[in-house]
Order: sequence, then structure tokens, then C-alpha cells
Amino acid sequence: MAQGAPAPAQLPLELPLAPRFGREDFLASPSNAAALAMVENWPDWPDRILTLIGPAGSGKSHLLAIFAARSGALAADAASLPTLAALAAAAPPAIAVDGLDRLRDETALFHLLNFAVEHRVFVLMSARRQATAEEVRLPDLLSRLRRAPVVEIGAPDDELMRAVLEKLFRDRQLLVEPPALGYVALRLERSLDAARAFVAALDSEALARQRPVTRALAAQVLEAFAGEPAED
Repeated sequence: MAQGAPAPAQLPLELPLAPRFGREDFLASPSNAAALAMVENWPDWPDRILTLIGPAGSGKSHLLAIFAARSGALAADAASLPTLAALAAAAPPAIAVDGLDRLRDETALFHLLNFAVEHRVFVLMSARRQATAEEVRLPDLLSRLRRAPVVEIGAPDDELMRAVLEKLFRDRQLLVEPPALGYVALRLERSLDAARAFVAALDSEALARQRPVTRALAAQVLEAFAGEPAED
């Protein structure tokens, strides 16, 4: 290497950290207090079938995981629901259905809910919004979904976003200057998934540049990161 030439940037080794969905990893705030209380109050529910409503990246999947751990629920994705035969074989005490927005087979969901009613099984479902007639074509299914009590979770507030960012930075053993943390917490999209993706991008950039996380670096990464959609 020629004398005085800049050192090449270090290529970061991508080691993704899987989200942890334990109760101890859930950060409570006013925006999710009602939903968390409902999950923790199980089985003292107003109905055996409930729907958890909240925007993308608000922590719905995490709450479903907490519910599944507490109740022994069978975890199911709305895009690929278990058959009646599979439900009968599993005989679950509860079912957690994630992502009604991804529902592909309305008949399968209708059968699942009928199974739950017949066998007195608890069901917690998650969705970004309540079902409408434009989205659900089976009238009987729409009626059953509308009868299910709803508990809402709001978008993460400033307090929760800061707490989530602090935890994610600690998980990655990433030292961040307080001004950088405050700058990001106020400007990042109000989504827990956005926070995870941003911290991963910031960690990668800091490692590549071999420099600490300053407000200036956080601002640069945030500018490049802006506009990317969050997921459930």
C-alpha cells in the first residue's frame, strides 16, 4: 500500500440478530399498555376470540408470542393456516393467528374459528386494521370477525422509541453518543421494525468506517435509510 494512502474500509461481517420475543424483552409504554394488559390478563377475557389491531411494526407479533408462551397456544400465520385435521390432532388450548392482512384462505380461517368455538379454544388474532366487507368476501366470516372484541395498540411513542433504540444498541454492544440517540429517536419512523433495521444499518456503517456512532454519522445513515417501509 502506498504510504499515506487511506486505509480501506472494513467490510462488516453480517451477523443478524433475531428479534427476541420473550416477556422480558417487551418494552411497555402508554401506546401498548391496553394490549399488554389484555394478554397478561388471559384467560380473564371478555370473549374467547379477540383481535389485536395495530399499525405495522407496533409489536403485534411480539404480543402474540407472549400470549402463546403464557397459554400454550398453537402459533399460526394467516397466510398458511392449519387444516381442521391438524387442529384436531394438536388439540391446542389456544391459537395465535398472526397477520390477518396476509389471509389467503377465508374458508380455512372460518373453519378455525368454528373449531375454536366448538372446542372452547382461546384465539388471539392480529391485523393492521379491522376487517371490512371489501376485504372479506365470506359474509359468515366477516360477521364472526366483527363480533370479536378488539384491543388496539398504537404506534410507538417517543418514549418507547428511545427505549427500544437504547436496548437494540445495548444488544449489539454499540456505543452511541447521547445526542445521536436523541436525534434518531425523534426522527425515525414510528415502527419497532424500522428501529431494528436502522440500528443494524448504523452498526454496519460504524464498523465499516471504524468510527464511533456520532450524531453526524447517525444523521447520514438516517438520511439514506428514510423511506424504507416497515413490516409486521
